[in-house]
Amino acid sequence: MNEQRFFRFLRERIGLDVESVGAPMVERALRQRCVAVGAVDLDHYWLRLQQSADEQQALIESVIVPETWFFRYPESFTALAGLAHKRLTELAGARPLRLLSLPCSTGEEPYSLAMALLDAGIAPGAFLIDGMDISPSSVTKAGQAVYGRNAFRGSNLGFRERYFDALDEGHRLHGRVQQQVSLQVGNVLDPALASRDGLYDFVFCRNLLIYFDVPTQQRVFEVLKRLLHPQGVLFIGPAEGSLLARLGMRPLGIAQSFAYVRQEGGNVPLAVAPEPARRTVPPLATAGYPPPGAPLPRPLRVLPMAPKPAPARERAREDASELLASIARLANAGASERARAECQRYLGQFAPSAQVYYWLGLLSDTEGDAQQALTHYRKALYLEPQHPEALVHLAALLASQGDLAGARRLQDRAARVGREPER
Repeated sequence: MNEQRFFRFLRERIGLDVESVGAPMVERALRQRCVAVGAVDLDHYWLRLQQSADEQQALIESVIVPETWFFRYPESFTALAGLAHKRLTELAGARPLRLLSLPCSTGEEPYSLAMALLDAGIAPGAFLIDGMDISPSSVTKAGQAVYGRNAFRGSNLGFRERYFDALDEGHRLHGRVQQQVSLQVGNVLDPALASRDGLYDFVFCRNLLIYFDVPTQQRVFEVLKRLLHPQGVLFIGPAEGSLLARLGMRPLGIAQSFAYVRQEGGNVPLAVAPEPARRTVPPLATAGYPPPGAPLPRPLRVLPMAPKPAPARERAREDASELLASIARLANAGASERARAECQRYLGQFAPSAQVYYWLGLLSDTEGDAQQALTHYRKALYLEPQHPEALVHLAALLASQGDLAGARRLQDRAARVGREPER
């Protein structure tokens, strides 16, 4: 296929796993870039791409669609405020707090960090925030700090009255918030970041790892771990917890904060083999087996069945995979209602899936419905006892409710899932 060379280019340049965004989206971006530069076909565009660094950047930006808004995942910012006060006490005035937002996109996240700390009563001179993104156009927009309606979501918009001025074209952020944030264009894999090892008390890197292939995820995690102070906290996206659990981090146990710190007593070995095969058979105790000593039932006579045509099975698998990918994209973009509707559509069309119940649990978790989240996470683990994401998030939820023993058991199971392939 002509598109494969472009897929390889994106993987080599930015580590993008095309399946994470969907091949049709990348193909659509290729068509748009062909029109933009007047290329007659993909062969012609490939030559243009090889000859122009500007066009390479344009293609990268066309497949990295920023989806962000102020105070996305608000519990993370509540957690940050409390943790920041604690960290400042530990520092005892030796230096200001250092925070990193990567990718910072068009600025909503790093500016939310600044507003959260100011609202928490932390003096402007007590913290500094760096924002970094691979997209120059996104960084330029962040520097302009003018935002339209889509940047303000949810019902709690009091911060807009405190920190923005209304304009005809939107809302402009106050200079006192902008001056807390230093913006720059940069790549998380840039070797120059080595000069910042251990610099940051808090790193926000949310919904980035999910777009990478496994080798790039590991490289990026190593960078993030080096950037983070040994006592620092890493905030990630909802779907990325299982990766960190396998790579030597543990959740703080603050519900819906998606905050992680280093494992106590040493890190889990970093070498990560491909994930073990997912178990989909229910435990024997619930699978309808007779009790010990009971007579076995007579074997049923199995009538021959006409095999389902292979193309139909293949189409069904593809449809299920596409629907799962759609659920992931919607959930990570914050479109909770649409993601939940797609989950229900999946369960109506296909066999029960641990991954779908995990997403339903995560959606309930982020909406504050802890009881519903518990139910969904447990259904996921019934179908797939070693589902790593469900283990990690159920552990965090139990810890937030005070069940520390139960949380520890699940964290241990999640760590064992990561080690099983190595054995």
